[in-house]
Order: sequence, then C-alpha cells, then structure tokens
Amino acid sequence: MKRIISISFLALFTASTVMSQVLTPHKYTNPTGHAFPILAWYSILNNDVSHSRFQELADAGFNLSFQIYPETASLKRALKASRGTGVKLITACPQLSGNTAATVKALRNDKQNAGYFLIDEPSTNRFPELAAWAKKIRQADDKRLLYLNLLPNYAPSELYGTKTYKQYVERFIHEVGLGFVSFDHYPILSDGDNTYLRDNYYENLEDVSSVCRKAEIPFWGFALATAHGSYPVMTRAMLRLQVFSNLAYGAQGLQYFTYWTPEPAAQAGLNYRNAPIDKNGKRTEVFDLIKELNAEVRRLTPVFLGASIIDVAHTGRKIPLGTHSLERLPSAFRNIGSNGEGFIVSYFTNHNKNYLMVVNRDLQHRQQAHVEATDKVRRILSDGTTAPASVYSSDLWLEPGDYLLYEW
Repeated sequence: MKRIISISFLALFTASTVMSQVLTPHKYTNPTGHAFPILAWYSILNNDVSHSRFQELADAGFNLSFQIYPETASLKRALKASRGTGVKLITACPQLSGNTAATVKALRNDKQNAGYFLIDEPSTNRFPELAAWAKKIRQADDKRLLYLNLLPNYAPSELYGTKTYKQYVERFIHEVGLGFVSFDHYPILSDGDNTYLRDNYYENLEDVSSVCRKAEIPFWGFALATAHGSYPVMTRAMLRLQVFSNLAYGAQGLQYFTYWTPEPAAQAGLNYRNAPIDKNGKRTEVFDLIKELNAEVRRLTPVFLGASIIDVAHTGRKIPLGTHSLERLPSAFRNIGSNGEGFIVSYFTNHNKNYLMVVNRDLQHRQQAHVEATDKVRRILSDGTTAPASVYSSDLWLEPGDYLLYEW
C-alpha cells in the first residue's frame, strides 16, 4: 500500500455531475512508442530535478517517471529537465484536480508528457468521480495515457467494495474506462527468519490478466524495489521473480515502487530503505540490480511488447492459489516437467510467432526444468539472440526467478 502518497487529488476534485451515460473507454496508446514501458514510482524529487538525474534514470533502463510535484511550474521544470534523456513523465500536481482544464491545456503540447495521474488505489465508491474527472481531462487532451493504480487482492475487501477482487477490476474497466489496468501487489515478505511469497500473488495475476484479456485491454504490473515494514531488501532473485512473473502473465508495462527512498519513512514508521536511490541521493546495490534487469527486459521487447496470452499454467504437486495445472502443451513440445516446487508455463503469441516461457516461481531454490521440444523450436537467450533448442540439454537448471524462453 503506497502510504507515502498522502495527497488525495479527489479530495480537491468535485464532479459537478455524475455521468449518466456509459463512458466510451479511453483508447490505450503505449506512451513509450515501440519501447517497453518501464516506470519509476516516487522518482526524482522536486529539489533534485536536473537533466543529469533524468539521464541517470534513463541509464538504469527507465523510460517513464512518476512523481507528484507541488505545483504546475515545478512539474513543467521537470518536464524540461527530462528532454533528450528518453524518459517521459506521468504528470501529477494538485492543479490537475483543482483546475483540470487549464492545467491539461498547459501541459498537453509538451512532448515529454506521457499522461495524467489520477489517484492511487481507489475503492469502487470513487469510480463515478474518477470517470467524471477522466472525462474532463479527455475533453482537453484525449491522446495521452490516463493513469491510476488499483488495489491488490490482499487489501481488505471493504476497501475495494465488491464481493470479489475480480469484480472490483471488472467494475473499474466498465465504470471508469481508462483503456488499461494498472495494479500493485508486493508479494515478498519476511518475518525476520524466513522470506516467502504471499499465497495469493498468482491469484491476483490470474484475475487481472484474465479480466483484461476478456476486455481486450492491456495491464501493467509492479515489482517492489524498496524495503519497508515486513518487506525485505530486494535481491536479484526477488526482483526477477516479480518481473518475469508479470511478463509471463502478459503485462505490457513494468513499474517499480520506489526509485527514490521516501523521506517520510520515520513518520510513517515503515523504515523505507534500500531503494535504488537512497535518501541522500546516492545509488544503492539495488540500482545496479534493476539496471541489469531492465536492460534484459528491453532486449526482449520484441517478444513481450504486444504479446497475446493463450494460457498460463503451473507445474508442481501443489500449485498456487487461484491457478490451474499444466494439462496440455503446444504441439511443438512433447513434455515439460520440474523436480521441485514447480514452474509457471506461459504460452503466448506475438508478431505471427508462438512463444513458451518457463519461470522458476520458487523464491528459495533452484529447480531443474525438463523440456522436450521439437526441432522447429528455438531458444531465446537473455541477450535477445536465439539458438536451436535442440543444441541444449532437455534438463536445465533455473535459479529462483529465472526463465527459459522459446519461440517457433
């Protein structure tokens, strides 16, 4: 839960009328064009805005930045500072809700403007106001992303206001109509002695992915990057498990919470620490882990950007809550098995090609995957190159969060 975002824009925004007609869904356009969207949450602070800071963000593999700036003037200064870096901004400032039309008109011609932020983690009782606000923005600029982030399925049900989490996502799509879904779920917890995954992590991905496929819209997922409360300092395996789980379920955008270590840590009592950038503006070890991971995702953009999921299944004696076991394989594969807790097995298409992805979902242990493929299958390596699958053994070890990727 993003408790550091203390500004509720909807507290400043009062819809003059609740829309009685069904809102025509906003058309989603990838704000990064032909690049895979990679967003930094709680990004460059107002007092640290500079071209060099945005360039550093770009060097870490990000192409989208999100930070709430105190007024329109400081937001414009950040937009200007980002020019030439390859990073665009999801724009956010109080005036966007308090004086929507004028603020959007002041921002809409800036090429660095990727879209407009509405609110974080709304419940269903805010949907009518959000729909009205979105309409107001669209009347001034109907080309850019309209962005908000939904609650995870471990939030108390009274917060999202429906009987099931799936209904919450469905109502958002139907009633607010932003053209895509973004949701957060931070699955990795530590009790001091043990680090483990929430048991409803993959159920959350299942629900969002299936609802979005039915609605024919994309979704964006999150990876936690900052330790706080019961969330541990991220390791390579923890980051990779989150990112490649999202991609296996068809995510069309990746987001990290957070990029900069939040200042209100002491007041919030959550001890925010070890974000990619610390509270003094210095890089931590997580910066280099994410830089490496983002570079890998960007090399695999032709595989994942625009992918259409056909099926996501799981192997293992005990599969995660809300998922289904692997029962059928594409004809290009004879057998897939595991010797441990199990894998995610994702089958998808993109650009007239078929893809199969096998992800080690065991956070603690490496597993040996047994994959028997036909001669027409090629393996895609982490650098984006390919080789015939037949030149590799059918038994390959995968570290936690790592994957095998095939095309035919």
